[in-house]
Amino acid sequence: MSLPTEHGEERAVLAVSALTVQGEAWRLAAVAPIESELATEALTAWRQLVQVLTHEIMNSLTPIASLAASAPALLEAGEHEELQAALAALARRASHLQAFVARYRSVSQPPPPQLADTPLLPLLQGVQDLLTPAWAQAGGGVDLRVEPPSLALRTDAAQLEQVLINLAQNALQACAGQPAPQLSLEARLSRGGRLRLTVADNGPGVPPGLETQIFTPFFSTREGGSGVGLAVVRQLVHGLGGTVRHARRPGGGACFVLTF
Repeated sequence: MSLPTEHGEERAVLAVSALTVQGEAWRLAAVAPIESELATEALTAWRQLVQVLTHEIMNSLTPIASLAASAPALLEAGEHEELQAALAALARRASHLQAFVARYRSVSQPPPPQLADTPLLPLLQGVQDLLTPAWAQAGGGVDLRVEPPSLALRTDAAQLEQVLINLAQNALQACAGQPAPQLSLEARLSRGGRLRLTVADNGPGVPPGLETQIFTPFFSTREGGSGVGLAVVRQLVHGLGGTVRHARRPGGGACFVLTF
């Protein structure tokens, strides 16, 4: 809830409990302000994003600036081969920066969802059919469970498919080298009538301590990874009215839970 204060509108959590005191029924309401905690979380997320953006941009701009500064001298000295090499490197770094900006746009500007009532069993079977060849080639497989089979969700089927494919692709890369990599897709109703979609694998899982960073745009634990996959997943899931989180599994491996 929002409360008017001397500092303006601030957010708070309201909890109400029923209790009996000396035979009389009471309702106890507790209001806990959380504005500062939310502001701190937002600031931390922005700081992480700015650090990653700065790192990526400077990695391209530093050599671009250096090559651009040296090109006139190479031209005057008649070093045409070195000039051509410098211009080729300049083009490569500019192309890398352009690709980085395109990835940033994919995270910051997701398309609006087109919602429709969607049966989940045929949708997930279609995803399973798409994923099975790659997992079979790696020596594993894709399991699917939908309970009850009549489960349906008002969603954008194409975007939900993209979310599941992104998570499955991350899982396949994480399971590289596993003797029998296995992916599990599961849909069921949880407490409160909420729909719960789970994507889990039997790989090494997310390294301890990095659970809160894996959804930060451009953060990646994989060498050469773009770091946009999970950020796009979170953006799309939130746009569909759901939430996504990482959950630790007792048997190991990564597990991502989508709740609607």
